[in-house]
Amino acid sequence: MGVAALITSAALLGLTPQQKAALVVVSGLPAPPGVAGVIVQKYSRDSPRPAGAFVVVDQEGGKVKTFPELPPATSARAMRSDAQAYAAGAATGRALRSVGVDIDLAPVLDLPDGPLGSRQFRSPSLGVAFARGLGAVGVGSCAKHFPGLGSLAVSTDERPYVVGQVRDEDLAPYRAAIRADVPCVMVVHGVYPSLGPRRAVLEPATYRLLRSLGFRGVAITDSLDVVNGHAEEWARAAVAAGADLLLFTSGADAARAIRVLVPIARAGGLDDHIRRVLPFRAAID
Repeated sequence: MGVAALITSAALLGLTPQQKAALVVVSGLPAPPGVAGVIVQKYSRDSPRPAGAFVVVDQEGGKVKTFPELPPATSARAMRSDAQAYAAGAATGRALRSVGVDIDLAPVLDLPDGPLGSRQFRSPSLGVAFARGLGAVGVGSCAKHFPGLGSLAVSTDERPYVVGQVRDEDLAPYRAAIRADVPCVMVVHGVYPSLGPRRAVLEPATYRLLRSLGFRGVAITDSLDVVNGHAEEWARAAVAAGADLLLFTSGADAARAIRVLVPIARAGGLDDHIRRVLPFRAAID
């Protein structure tokens, strides 16, 4: 076991079940105590942020920008070269650091035939270049939406239940991102019958597929409160499936999830996830 792994294991031993449960949650503001991270949205940009939690935002460009006044200046679709995308990522990273943001929930690596329009790059290589630009200035990236929205008729933001197919061409951008050491991948709510009957974010086969590509970083869910009333059920299912971090835009839903995760933490069921979350968090401190 390496030194880093030993340090992580020692830190894990010192955590209570309540602390472990909170450490697999990223919450909207105001957030319950002890969460790993918080997501800042347009309406909460000026809200207090808890000490010790990393900060994530959606700062893709175009119409999806938590901070409209900050880079990137164009949408993903408008970027035309790897050099331009890299420069945009670096500029975005520097701007986000200035407002206390640690991780950009970008790039979108869905193929151009997907349902997200201008949020999709002309080529996945541009998205990977954007991620490299973020990383070059010390801001984490999070590639999304695994295993790809390309075959879905509409975005899961528009319709809560959408069926698609896992295509090898949709996985290729993630192979490239993994080679570029992207530290985080977001898993989507689409339903892919080859992975199982439930939405991908809750299916163990989704996370096995992601790990089979060589990914050793942190897997985060898309928002688990996209449908009201499922926070507790989906929290349990997502960690059992393989998610390391659970994203909630609502602090109240995050608190509900933490409560139901405490017994799982007490039984050691979150330890593998926390072994990935702790070094991920340390790398962006």
